[in-house]
Amino acid sequence: MTSAYQELSRTFQRLSRFGHLGAIAGVDMQTTMPPGGSQARGEAMAELSVFMHEVLTDKRLSGLFDAAQQESLNDVEQVNLSEMQRAWQQATLLPASLVEAKSLAGSRCEHAWRQQRPANDWQGFSANLKEVVKLSREEAQLRADALGVSRYDALLDVFEPGMTSAQLDQTFGDLKSWLPDLLQQAVAKQQQTPIAQPVGPFAIESQKQLGLSVMKTLGFDFNHGRLDVSAHPFCGGVPEDVRITTRYNENDFLSAMMGVIHETGHARYEQNLPKQWRGQPVAQARSTAIHESQSLFMEMQLGRSKAFLQHIHPQVVALMGDQPALALNNFIRQTQRVKPGFIRVDADELSYPAHVILRYEIERALIEGEIEVDDIPALWDEKMQQSLGIDTRGNYRDGCMQDIHWTDGAFGYFPTYTLGAMYAAQLFQAVKRAIPQIETLIQQGDLQPVFDWLQQNIWQHGSRFPTQQLLINATGEALNPHYFRQHLEQRYLSE
Repeated sequence: MTSAYQELSRTFQRLSRFGHLGAIAGVDMQTTMPPGGSQARGEAMAELSVFMHEVLTDKRLSGLFDAAQQESLNDVEQVNLSEMQRAWQQATLLPASLVEAKSLAGSRCEHAWRQQRPANDWQGFSANLKEVVKLSREEAQLRADALGVSRYDALLDVFEPGMTSAQLDQTFGDLKSWLPDLLQQAVAKQQQTPIAQPVGPFAIESQKQLGLSVMKTLGFDFNHGRLDVSAHPFCGGVPEDVRITTRYNENDFLSAMMGVIHETGHARYEQNLPKQWRGQPVAQARSTAIHESQSLFMEMQLGRSKAFLQHIHPQVVALMGDQPALALNNFIRQTQRVKPGFIRVDADELSYPAHVILRYEIERALIEGEIEVDDIPALWDEKMQQSLGIDTRGNYRDGCMQDIHWTDGAFGYFPTYTLGAMYAAQLFQAVKRAIPQIETLIQQGDLQPVFDWLQQNIWQHGSRFPTQQLLINATGEALNPHYFRQHLEQRYLSE
């Protein structure tokens, strides 16, 4: 006879396969789909979302969960059952009509944003965003009522299980107490050594070849993934078919190169999630912040280190051309340059947390109903002035319209970027303890020991352990922001 657990496993295997199709359709929508296909694709994806929601909220699953709790399951099966039940409980909170409406509103807002952002059209964008916010608040209220938490914490839990805004306020409050001073010190220090700017244009095809070369160095599996172009860099698809994207600027090859390194970190995690559990919730990434820790491990801890930059420097010169600004020492300084700017995805490592905290504070207030969409531009400018000294008045394109996350209601996502940076610093410190000769190996291009460590401590476990337990198993302690501060001070004040 088929056990209740086996029936549940088959249901989630089906959902995984439907999700596969949805993920690839979503990637296509953001990369190669012609503009005229937007409405039909949005409707098709909304229909798929509703169908998957109906499968997940089937009333008979309740009885199967009750029965499965009584069955004899091994450790992994017990965790998988818990993850299945969490997904089911979250889904049953939302009516199918809300799932469909939110999917349609998100598709409309995201597609229109592609033209509205370049046109600096805040009025057009805000009209669509208001509908997304309205529906996101409805979702947040339903989740909050069931969980007994605030509306924002209910959405945060979707992306980072177990995290709360109270914890974020404490962690980010500490960060805000020392980051501005460190930022000023780093800028002052770097002003003592002028940095020559590389002179373009840099052919897009050459930039693509550099990106592909770096992906190979970082161990990307091209048999199960590819590189494309999109308006906003991302990693999508599924573990068997991971799609990463970047965007090119003929006058700045570093932006695309670092974007590729960042997304390759996401991709390596996806490609190495446990194959023996694939199709089950336990085989999925542990959390959004852990996912982000893998991309920032690759980009910030590894990709911007002197050792890695020394290794890839010959390839950079060969593809981008030999010019004074690409001399090794200047290339390293350029890659580690601290210069507060408008754009989050192009921000240096020191400025980046300020971008995240700004978005966190705004979106939390927005979901809680403390502010409305029309309040965003002024609040955005106020916080940018306070944290980075940058004026964004009237510049919506490079201000509150620059990100894609809010277009589809991904509220609760932004904090995970800085949490991920903290996790990454802590993980890299553990790598250095485990592999004392790591700097020499990186400079030589021998990254396999690093990948082996990540496979052993992070990748192979999927969602088997809660986030903090995963971190304790890997590093010996729960999240400790000290490692992030230590890393920043060493790179930008000591080196």
